[in-house]
Amino acid sequence: MNNNREIIARLREQIPTFECVPGCHDCCGPVTASSEEVSSLPEKTEAEHDAALAEWDCVHLGPKGCKVYSRRPLICRVFGTTPNMPCPNGCRPKEMIDSKTEQEIHHLIANTRQVLV
Repeated sequence: MNNNREIIARLREQIPTFECVPGCHDCCGPVTASSEEVSSLPEKTEAEHDAALAEWDCVHLGPKGCKVYSRRPLICRVFGTTPNMPCPNGCRPKEMIDSKTEQEIHHLIANTRQVLV
């Protein structure tokens, strides 16, 4: 049986991509992610964490947007790819995520240990 890392990798490949407004972070904020996803993100000291949150909605944001864009959690990736989580700027992929993949992502999120990012 696949482990969570393999499932996450497969789901990432199934999420459509799209162009975002440069520097936008309207969809960013504190989110929960699986412990597997969090382990692939850079560790922040408590001081770095506090300083980032004093200025941004997410510890991985900076002046040019997401600093971990290529490694961002599934919940961040799915934002804007489904009518259930639309981009406030109207950005979207040519084809939205299929409902089966979206359901599988939400099932994984609901059934894995989640950590606040």
